Amino acid sequence: MKKWSLLAFLLLLTTVLAACGSSSEESSGSGPDKDAFTIGVIPAQTEGEMDTAMKKLQTLLTEELGREVSIEVYPDYNGVVEAMNYDQIDMAYLGPLTYVIAEANSNAKAIITQLIDGKPYYHSYIITHKDSPLASIEDLVAKAGETDFAFGDPNSTSGSLIPSIELQDRGVYTSEDDNEFATVRFTGSHDATALAVLNKQVDAGAIDSAIYDQLVESGKIDGSQFKTIWKSEELFQYPWAVLESTDEETIKTLQETFLAIEDPEILDAFGASGFTEATNADYESIKQAAIKQGIIKE
Repeated sequence: MKKWSLLAFLLLLTTVLAACGSSSEESSGSGPDKDAFTIGVIPAQTEGEMDTAMKKLQTLLTEELGREVSIEVYPDYNGVVEAMNYDQIDMAYLGPLTYVIAEANSNAKAIITQLIDGKPYYHSYIITHKDSPLASIEDLVAKAGETDFAFGDPNSTSGSLIPSIELQDRGVYTSEDDNEFATVRFTGSHDATALAVLNKQVDAGAIDSAIYDQLVESGKIDGSQFKTIWKSEELFQYPWAVLESTDEETIKTLQETFLAIEDPEILDAFGASGFTEATNADYESIKQAAIKQGIIKE
């Protein structure tokens, strides 16, 4: 009897210790939190200055949603789209082009966008160095064979899609391997494009107008060293999108939280003056441009 009693006691002790260990792991956060709300953010710029702002935003959203929120800045645009397509994230901050791809592939739903000087619009610019003989897009087209041109990320709306369509319509660009330029490169980001033009590594480049203005205002580049030789029509700003399965209460809380943000550090991270609601319909023109280029199917 004593032998069986000792064995029973040891089994009970093992069970209790295992339960305590599991409870400790959960409370310490070392185990996976299946209830966490995850957000992926595209790298609008190459520098890591968004870190502090993202931590602030993460804390704010955790408090308002009443659940743990995790924000990760991805190394490239496509990574965020893939993460949303495979339900690895619940929400994403995307460029308009990457958004319409996510909407086509996984029914992503736009709910918020930022305001720049109170407006939810920006433009695609083509910029040159102030010393460049190029003074207009007509000059750029006429001298394409002598021009080294830079796009940003291949999945960028203002850094690739919109300017490539403009140059295609003007007969000097079809693809990276089929064009009339001396050379074509993709820098990977808007600030890298600005620096390539500034340092005369390329003769002209496509860039997001809001990010260009932000770079100038922050003193990262000297605006007097550049010329803008082309400006696109208005483009609706970068959206924050959620999965189609997201419940309405969560969407409402997210929208109310973003609309109330006044923290300058969070706003500056996106070059924003505030946030406003967005819908899928706001990105119809970008969707049509992506269809035209064969990026998504109608």
